[in-house]
Amino acid sequence: MSNEEGKDEGKKAVTRSGKRKEAIAKATIRQGKGRIRINTAPLEIYKPEMAKLKVKEPIQLVGDRSDEVDITVNIEGGGIMGQADAARTAIANCLIDYFEDRELEELFKEYDRSLLVSDPRRKLPKQPMGRGARSKRQKSYR
Repeated sequence: MSNEEGKDEGKKAVTRSGKRKEAIAKATIRQGKGRIRINTAPLEIYKPEMAKLKVKEPIQLVGDRSDEVDITVNIEGGGIMGQADAARTAIANCLIDYFEDRELEELFKEYDRSLLVSDPRRKLPKQPMGRGARSKRQKSYR
């Protein structure tokens, strides 16, 4: 049994989540060969290019250490860029917890605080006497 316990210690998995607008991303990191999958598809074929670059930011900041882990991200809701922002937040938090490195956390904070903190802004609800959150019905009697 002691051999099996030793194998499990090296193969820890860390799961964290990130949010942006309506998008929610859950990232899982395991020991591996540097593969990154978003909704079961490899990151290399993720479109559009701008969203792919946004998701890659925390991985590039970590450097060579990212080659020893596999990252799986599941994203639901929101639009393309909201999903990319949620994924990068989830990945960055996972990397910090997996490597247990506070210097990495400081590096992420210095680069961009939104890598670590989910964006709390949400859409305003529709108001009475209007078509949306801010617009109101015009008055014609003045």
